[in-house]
Amino acid sequence: MQQEIQTIKQRFGIIGTNAALSRAIEVAVQVAVTDLSVLVTGESGVGKEFFPQIIHAYSARKHGPYFAVNCGAIPEGTIDSELFGHEKGAFTDAKNERRGYFEIANGGTLFLDEVGELPMSTQVRLLRVLETGEFIRMGSSQVQKTNVRVVAATNIDIPKAISEGRFREDLYYRLNSVEIKVPALRDRKEDIPLLFRKFSVDFAERYKMPALRLNEEATRLLQSYYWSGNIRQLKNVAEQISIMETNHDITADTLRKYLPDNGLQNSLMLAKSQQPGDTFMNERELLYKVLFDMKRDMSEMRQQLNGLLAGQPAAQPINHDEYQAVEVLHDEPTNLEEIERESIRKALERTGGNRKAAADALGFSERTLYRKIKEYGL
Repeated sequence: MQQEIQTIKQRFGIIGTNAALSRAIEVAVQVAVTDLSVLVTGESGVGKEFFPQIIHAYSARKHGPYFAVNCGAIPEGTIDSELFGHEKGAFTDAKNERRGYFEIANGGTLFLDEVGELPMSTQVRLLRVLETGEFIRMGSSQVQKTNVRVVAATNIDIPKAISEGRFREDLYYRLNSVEIKVPALRDRKEDIPLLFRKFSVDFAERYKMPALRLNEEATRLLQSYYWSGNIRQLKNVAEQISIMETNHDITADTLRKYLPDNGLQNSLMLAKSQQPGDTFMNERELLYKVLFDMKRDMSEMRQQLNGLLAGQPAAQPINHDEYQAVEVLHDEPTNLEEIERESIRKALERTGGNRKAAADALGFSERTLYRKIKEYGL
C-alpha cells in the first residue's frame, strides 16, 4: 500500500511524507471502488481538490466525466440552474434550455467544492438526488434520473452550521458516508521545507532565475509559522520572495518580511500552548499582536502595574508575561486601538495597499477592514 500511495503522490503532484496525509490518500483509494458519497474536510488551501480526483481515477467511473463545481463562487440565484439545469423561459434570462451538471456528469463523478455554502433550497434538491438519483430541471415538471457519484468538500464546521440552521443535518449524514480529513500545513511541519523547495524551483524555471535557498534559521521559522492559508499561502510567499529578492540566499529576517503578522502571532500562541514554561520575547511585532489579542483589558492591567509601582497591592494577580510585554513596549502604542491601527497600517504596507490581501493577513473580512481604515483615517 505504501508503494501505491507513493505512486499516487507522483501522479497527482502531491508532496509530503506526513502520516496523516498518507492516511487520507489511503482512505481515498479504499473508498474509490465503492459508490459511497465522500466528504473531504480541511482548512482552506490544504489541497482538498486532489482527493476527488484520486477517487475518480481509481473508481469504475474513471472513463466517465468528471466535473468540479465551486458552490461558493456561484451566485445563489443561479446555483440551481448550474446543478440541475433549466427549461427555456424558466426565469427572465433563460432564453434557451440548459443541462445541469447532474445531467452532463451522468455515469461519472461530480465534485462539489465548498458545499457548506449551498443555500437551503438547493440543499433540499441535492438531498433528493443523493437519496433517489432523481432531479427536476428548473421550470420543468419532468423527473429525470442520473447516476452520479458525489464527492463534496468543505472548510467550514458543518456541525456548527447545522446548529445555526445553515445546513441540513440529513444532508450532512448523506454526504458524510465516508470522511477524508486533510491535515493543515502547520500539522505537517516535516513537509513545509519540501513544498517550499518545490515552489521555489518552479518559480525559478518560470522566471528564469536561481532557486531560493533557505538557511537553517529561515527553515526553522518556516516550520514554526502558523500558515493560516496553508499550502496556498506558502506558495504565494515563495513566489513573492522569488520575484522581489535579488539575493536568493534567504535568511530568517528576509523571510519574516513576507510573513503576515497574524500568522506570527498565531505561531507564538501555538508554541506557547505547547510549551507553557517557555518565555517568548521575540520581535516587537509579535508583542503588538499578543497584546492585541489579549482577553485582559489593557487599562485594568496598567492600573494594576501602577499600583505595584506605588507599593499598593493589585486587585488581581498580574500575569508575568503581560507585565514583560508592557515593560518592553513602554515607548510604543499601549492601548488596543493604537495597536490595532498599527497592525492594519503594517498589513497594508506589506501588501502594497491590497485590501483583500491585508484583510486575509489580519483575519478580517474586507468589509470590516474597509470600515476600520475609515475609522482610523488610514
